Order: sequence, then C-alpha cells, then structure tokens
Amino acid sequence: MKIAIGSDHTAVDLKSEIIDYLKSLNIDVIDCGPQSKERTHYPIYAHEVSTLVQDQKVEYGILICGTGVGMSIAANKHKGIRAVVCSDTFSAKASKQHNDSNVLCFGARVVGTELAKDIVESFLKASYEGGRHQQRVDMLNELDHSL
Repeated sequence: MKIAIGSDHTAVDLKSEIIDYLKSLNIDVIDCGPQSKERTHYPIYAHEVSTLVQDQKVEYGILICGTGVGMSIAANKHKGIRAVVCSDTFSAKASKQHNDSNVLCFGARVVGTELAKDIVESFLKASYEGGRHQQRVDMLNELDHSL
C-alpha cells in the first residue's frame, strides 16, 4: 500500500509521527510536505495529495492541519476525492465503509498523536462495503461530472 501525506505548518510534527507510524506498518509513504514549520498554506498540500490519489499513484491520502477542516474543504474540490475529517475512530471506519472515503483529514490541534494513530489504523483497516451504499457513492460521483 502507498499513501500520500501532507500538512500545513501547524501539523508538521504530527505528520512526522504519522509517517513513522505508517512506515512501521510497512506502508510506502510519499511526504508531500511541508518540511518545516515556516508559515504556509494548506491548499498547496491538499492539492498535491489529492492529485496523487486522483492519478492512482497512491491508494489513499492523509491531510493534517490545525483542525482538518480546511484540508478537507480543499481536497474535496478535486474530482473523485471523498475527504473526511475525523476526530474519532468510529467516523474514520464508517466513512470508509459507507462513503468509500479516500482521503483522511484530522487536526493537530484537535487530536493527540496516539489518537491520530488509532484514527489512521481504523481508516486503513476498514473496507468499503458497497451494496446499499453504492447508490449514494454513485450519486456523489455524478456530482463530480455535473457541476
């Protein structure tokens, strides 16, 4: 599995912790930046990660900013991206099972390192269920083409 990850300047430390965690699980990681705590803008990194997911160069993306909200808004501007902000493991699991989410977002000012790892684990272990959820995912995909 390969995952792209990005953050803004407020989440560089948590991003590094998550990268180490992913590598400990033998997951290939593309670090889209930033590499320093110098002030930057989250849409840059949301775009880089989302593009890698769109182009199927990675299976999933992870985006971290102060709250996760800005990253999710920016990521969801990209066709085919279903980014979700999660501050708990249940939402991370359910978003993948029911919505076929492909980008996980969370906030460095909202969750601590260990909870962030648990959220990532819940997201990655979950599988899309399809079935009764497929019609809704199809409707979301149709919105990508109609707007």
